[in-house]
Amino acid sequence: MRPSLHKLSLADSEGFTLIELLVVIVIVGILSAIALPSFLNQASKAKETESKQYIGSLNRAHQAYFLEKNTFTDDFSLLGLGIKTQTANYTYAIQNNSSTAATNVSFPQNTVSLRAHVGGVSVGSTTGAAGGEVTTLAVLCQSQKPQAGDSTGVAFVADVGPSCTGSFENLGN
Repeated sequence: MRPSLHKLSLADSEGFTLIELLVVIVIVGILSAIALPSFLNQASKAKETESKQYIGSLNRAHQAYFLEKNTFTDDFSLLGLGIKTQTANYTYAIQNNSSTAATNVSFPQNTVSLRAHVGGVSVGSTTGAAGGEVTTLAVLCQSQKPQAGDSTGVAFVADVGPSCTGSFENLGN
């Protein structure tokens, strides 16, 4: 006797119903809506890291330049960093330069999602008699919300050094 072939009935078929598929699609959509803003925020933070790095490097280069020349400069090439003054995300400038202080500013290309950064370097107090040691003090400031670059984000106080002002917060030196 030969085994009989069984016919598959619709009740025996396996798979997902349309309702089950729609529920999964809705859940994936909700998770995507929650994750997308966080992802976009991380992309902005990564772009802002470039600005923090460049302004910090400019601050340190100004300190080294002052150590050698006893003055500050507004010429990028004299600082010997080899960084670009304009990138895809920011434009960089040295503003409010004097013999005792320099301000480094980043101007975001996208002021909707990127925050500006400003760095300040100034001559600190001197020790000893005339011709004594001089120290330089630096600060790195970040705008609290996305905005254009602003050199007034840092203020210089004699013998105290630079400090963040207005809508800029101190990130250190």
